[in-house]
Amino acid sequence: QRKNPFSSDDRLASKPAHTQRGDPTYGRPPEGSRTEQRGKDAHSHVGKEVEELCLIIRRTGELGEDGHVSVTFGQLFETYVTISNKVVGILLRARKHGLVHFEGEMLWQGKDDDVVITLL
Repeated sequence: QRKNPFSSDDRLASKPAHTQRGDPTYGRPPEGSRTEQRGKDAHSHVGKEVEELCLIIRRTGELGEDGHVSVTFGQLFETYVTISNKVVGILLRARKHGLVHFEGEMLWQGKDDDVVITLL
């Protein structure tokens, strides 16, 4: 179907039905759309949360001999949870961007309180 029969939006009929892998627009919302803007806004918001998390690690952690600031997950969780309940998700995003390092795939409150998180 090129057009959703349940939609009254005629603009959908003029769009291609599918994009192919390798196409630069594959998996991306149409340029200038509200969906694209929501994605940009969400990316910006998460980026600010990652920056804030790094500042909190710097403020609450201890400087090690290697010159990096480190904090335990338990201490960071207790400090950051009053700001946001998404501490683990933000930590994973920060690690993905090479800003922090910690062992393991996921951190769990209580079980992983002694895991050291290092600010890179």
